[in-house]
Amino acid sequence: MTVVMLILLGFLVVCAIATSFAKNLLNTILIFMSYSLIMSVIWMVLESPDLAITEAAVGAGVTTVLFLITLKKIKSIIEEEDDDEEDSEEEVNEQTSEK
Repeated sequence: MTVVMLILLGFLVVCAIATSFAKNLLNTILIFMSYSLIMSVIWMVLESPDLAITEAAVGAGVTTVLFLITLKKIKSIIEEEDDDEEDSEEEVNEQTSEK
């Protein structure tokens, strides 16, 4: 059991470090989800099933879904801003061509 625990703790540390260095937000969310799942398995190894279920449900489930929804909304806001900038550039180009 000690070897299994050391391997899980190693994966946990790797996930924590990878979350810090990930460049893409989607990758960061997925790494965080795997961190929560590994933590859930660690709680099971430590014979605490109530904490394991809670970690899996809240950490890997609900939090990941909320992060994905937030990421989608942020990208839609950025796309709207880009569309507004393109529209304003087109208006400026039309005004300069009319003169």
